[in-house]
Amino acid sequence: MANVNFRPLHDRVVVRRVESENKTAGGIIIPDSAKEKPQEGEVIAVGAGARDEAGKVVAPDVKAGDRVLFGKWSGTEIKIGGEDLLIMKESDILGIVG
Repeated sequence: MANVNFRPLHDRVVVRRVESENKTAGGIIIPDSAKEKPQEGEVIAVGAGARDEAGKVVAPDVKAGDRVLFGKWSGTEIKIGGEDLLIMKESDILGIVG
């Protein structure tokens, strides 16, 4: 895991996509042009949290190292240190994978 020198603000989360399998269960190899982007990733960095109506900081539910699922069109693609990453709001994350 590369050390990311980037700290997201508020309720933002930086995620590295987890590469999907190149082969189907039946053994058919899927070319890169036909692959869908994975909707699973690893949390790299997390902001301090969003503020509620009273102004108190609400701590995020995810932490660095968590494996998460997110929506197909979630996040903004960014490049940090030559690595393609996603930055998204914590609310775009659907759940944490066991």
